Amino acid sequence: MGMRRLFATLLACGALLAACNNNPWPDGSAATSTLFTAVIEGSPRHLDPTASYWSNDTPYTYQIYEPPYGYHYFKRPFELVPKSAAAVVRPRYVGKDGGALPDDAAADQVAESIYDVPIKRGILFQPHPAFAVDAQGRHYYHSEHPMRPGELGGRRTPLEFEHQGTRELVAEDFVYALKRHATTRVTTPIFSTFAEYIVGLAEYGKLIRAEDAKLRAGLDPASLDRPFLDFRRWPLAGASAPEKHLLRIRIKGKYPQWRYWMQMTFTAPVPWEADAFYAQPGMAAAGLSLDRWPVGTGPYMMTEFVQDRRHVMTRNPNYRGEPYPCAGLPADRAAGMLADCGKRTPFIERIVSVVEREAVPLRNKFRQGYYDIEVFERTDTGMDYLVAMQDSDEVRREYLAKGFRLSRGTDVGSYFIAFNMLDPTLGDGDGELSAEQKARNRKLRQAISIAIDWEEYSRIFPKKAGVTAMSPLPPGIFGSREGTPEGVDPVTHVWKDGQAVRRTVADAKRLLAEAGYPDGRDARTGRPLVLNYDFYAQATPERKPEIDWVVRQFAKIDIQLEVRATDNNQFQDKVRKGKYQVFWLGWLADYPDAENFLFLLYSKTGKTKYDGENTANYANPEFDRLFLEMKTLDDGPAKQALIDQMVRIVQEDAPWTMGFFPYSSGAAQHWVYNYRPTILIRDQGRYLRLDAAERTAALAAWNRPRWWPMLLLAAGVLALVWYGRRSWRRRERTNARGQVVARPAR
Repeated sequence: MGMRRLFATLLACGALLAACNNNPWPDGSAATSTLFTAVIEGSPRHLDPTASYWSNDTPYTYQIYEPPYGYHYFKRPFELVPKSAAAVVRPRYVGKDGGALPDDAAADQVAESIYDVPIKRGILFQPHPAFAVDAQGRHYYHSEHPMRPGELGGRRTPLEFEHQGTRELVAEDFVYALKRHATTRVTTPIFSTFAEYIVGLAEYGKLIRAEDAKLRAGLDPASLDRPFLDFRRWPLAGASAPEKHLLRIRIKGKYPQWRYWMQMTFTAPVPWEADAFYAQPGMAAAGLSLDRWPVGTGPYMMTEFVQDRRHVMTRNPNYRGEPYPCAGLPADRAAGMLADCGKRTPFIERIVSVVEREAVPLRNKFRQGYYDIEVFERTDTGMDYLVAMQDSDEVRREYLAKGFRLSRGTDVGSYFIAFNMLDPTLGDGDGELSAEQKARNRKLRQAISIAIDWEEYSRIFPKKAGVTAMSPLPPGIFGSREGTPEGVDPVTHVWKDGQAVRRTVADAKRLLAEAGYPDGRDARTGRPLVLNYDFYAQATPERKPEIDWVVRQFAKIDIQLEVRATDNNQFQDKVRKGKYQVFWLGWLADYPDAENFLFLLYSKTGKTKYDGENTANYANPEFDRLFLEMKTLDDGPAKQALIDQMVRIVQEDAPWTMGFFPYSSGAAQHWVYNYRPTILIRDQGRYLRLDAAERTAALAAWNRPRWWPMLLLAAGVLALVWYGRRSWRRRERTNARGQVVARPAR
């Protein structure tokens, strides 16, 4: 009887264990309209749109907030479309006398560019206690009824407040948001840029600092509590609301790129009620702020925030449901990306983001189907899977069978090796070099540019591969001629048989000799040419192959390279002091305009002299003149002609080796539709659609319980029990002399 009970117990335990799996989600989750994804940079740093400027913020901010404009999901080159605005508008220009100017007015005639942006009517903010009012229209939790000490209690999210409310979005919410960039209470990474262009914002910043100091007078500096700083009290000349649904922004001079700033969350509306609500005593200490609990009009709202673990966005019940786009490229239609044309978005009810620290468990969970998109905000995750498919037939069969969506395409970013133009060996020096020496140094840079074989880099490091660059402008940016005969860099390549072909090492060595370094030695002293290579990354085993590759590129033309890997702080200190020669750098576009790439070579943004983004410290008066003219032009033939001239100058001067445009890639499951990772488009959540039935079936098929280990375990346990019972019975039948005593017959 005991054996039978034991056997039944073992079977029950086996069934229980076999039914268990490593599914991280509650039972039944696969059948719901919930998208599961990971983030790898930890929790967002700032969800306050004034402060947010980091990639780990954007998976949330661009789903929750709605700036005036957005980008069309499919059209390339990138095209602005209305978001919370009713239309994408052209500015009107006025001269110094206040008179109207024509649309084609020259930049030197324009005193101001005025944007009158109509705001869509009927847009509602998400439910939030900041908007909750009583029957008399008085706010329950601030202003007319401020919360009393202790009234907050144990509430740690806005959802825990009894009363919730909303109101219509109006133009004043955008005005309030622009004013907030003058605050000293949160990080304001873009204030200096906005103050350069928005009329009166620099002066407004001084006013706000003074007013804020008055409010804080006598308060404990260590306290997290701050009195409400109500920006409605002080007007800003450059931002106003002449009508309830009309936003007016005044920009200094002519600056066409301002339209791109209006698609960033820096210009998203912020309701004053949210500031008033979160400014109350005890809120900051309880984690209640815009940094964790944003208030927007977008398709999603934050409903769960667990620091460095889990974040959940749920569909905003007040969202109006913008239609899915109908236009796109022929390839988009062929791929079925336009099948949802005209349908109301968003399609998904919840987006669950889990912070993953390790790559292996992240990869395994995706392969098992537990993550719908591997990493929501990254645009480089697909390359690992694509390379794995090339390396293994078994992996290839698995990925194809599972139907993983592994995208790949060029995007608006670049990586390159470049030179410090203030260096007397490689660059133009700092005014001490002769024209002849500058010409020789130019040939040295050209020789190195030929020698560094970026096509080879993409073959050797396919996970970081991309398209070899001929200029600073990637495809998709107006003015780029990448992939055409006209766009070839004549210094490094020739156009042959319909493609760009890199010049030979012999060509590079010839230029090196003309530069005064035959066979890599100084013609005057006979000393070998040794250059310093700086970059901000530790020389870890993972990075060593790439470092060795760079060293080999210089060695091809007999130049010795001294590697100096540092952390970012040390690297920044070096470049500010100008103590560097060769360096590796990357750039991701803030907006899709040639100005956002070519300003990296404008002299007045030099890193060492002006602490700008021109890390090469490149300075060419003709390039500067063309740049200042180009940045004031709208896209068109005149702008293209200037860009072509600027690119030719840079190709000849070779302050960069041009490098490559890395592929944009992503990894999504087959049941995720309309997925398209792009650096500039961050509001993709509303376009995504799930087939929950397909996901449920796939998870069941990919993660079937394995019974044989349990049966093997049970057999092993039974064998041990049998052996133990046999030994016990034998011991019971053995007398003191070791003899077996026969049992009496029954």
